[in-house]
Amino acid sequence: MVVTGAELEELIVADGAALRAWLLDNHTASPGVWLALTRKGGTVTTLTWQQAVDEALCFGWIDGQARKRDEESSWRRYTPRRPRSVWSRRNVANVARLEAAGLMQPAGRAAVDAAKADGRWTAAYAPSSEVEVPADLRVAIAADPAAQAMFEVLTKTNRFALISRVNAVKRVETRTRKIAECVAMLVRHETIYPQRARPADPSA
Repeated sequence: MVVTGAELEELIVADGAALRAWLLDNHTASPGVWLALTRKGGTVTTLTWQQAVDEALCFGWIDGQARKRDEESSWRRYTPRRPRSVWSRRNVANVARLEAAGLMQPAGRAAVDAAKADGRWTAAYAPSSEVEVPADLRVAIAADPAAQAMFEVLTKTNRFALISRVNAVKRVETRTRKIAECVAMLVRHETIYPQRARPADPSA
């Protein structure tokens, strides 16, 4: 059964050590949590995003969507990594650092081994600041003025997510279908992550 983000429990721990202890007890049984992360000057928790990412990687988990909690903290979704989940170059480097420090756990190593076995490890994607729009996606978007207009107002997060979805597909037929889906989504003014910005109405 797939558990949606709305169904996940909310978790507040004091710090990175407390999160590690929680994961040690729950990483195999829990479907995931909304984890509280500190904001500058916050007192709810001292747990930072990087600390949470490190502990998640050690146990084969991954971070995801974020949402506001209050002025001192935010929620971030953390779940066990799915079998076909893509890897970022940043997390590949994080794993190397954690392994060198002796912090990786069996579940984390298993996720890494699986990624190395099926090619996801070597295909890890670059940071959003370095990602370029692939030529086939760029041409398809440019061919539809409505899609192009929406693409131009996408947030960095949504643009990166769209490009990543296409780059994750290698088979020509599947990639062509994925690009068509992305263009149609742009035409409908739909985004992967919520955003307010929309292109100006040309008829206004």
